[in-house]
Amino acid sequence: MSVPSKYRSRIRIIADILAVIRDHGGRARPTKIMYLANLSYERLQRYLNDMMSMGLIEEEIGYEGDREAVYYKLTDKGLKLLLEVEKFKAFAEAFGLEL
Repeated sequence: MSVPSKYRSRIRIIADILAVIRDHGGRARPTKIMYLANLSYERLQRYLNDMMSMGLIEEEIGYEGDREAVYYKLTDKGLKLLLEVEKFKAFAEAFGLEL
C-alpha cells in the first residue's frame, strides 16, 4: 500500500476552491478563497484564471459597502464538476483510497 501524498492534486485544489465558493452562497472574494482553500496568492490567481477559462467560475464585480469588490461566482458547470468530484471522493474512500 502506498503512503498518501501530503500534496493535493490539481483536481483536489480545484474542488476545494469550488467548495469554498459554493459554501459562501455561490460567490466569494479572492481573500476568502485563498485562506479557506489554503493557497498562496500567486497559486490562487493561476487557478482562478484557469478555472474561468474552463467555464467553472465567473468573475463578478459587486459592492462591499460603498467600494467595488471582485467576487468569483460558481457556474452550473463548476457546480456539476464539484458534485461529481465529491461523489467520486466518497466512492474512493469506500475502498480506502484518497483523492
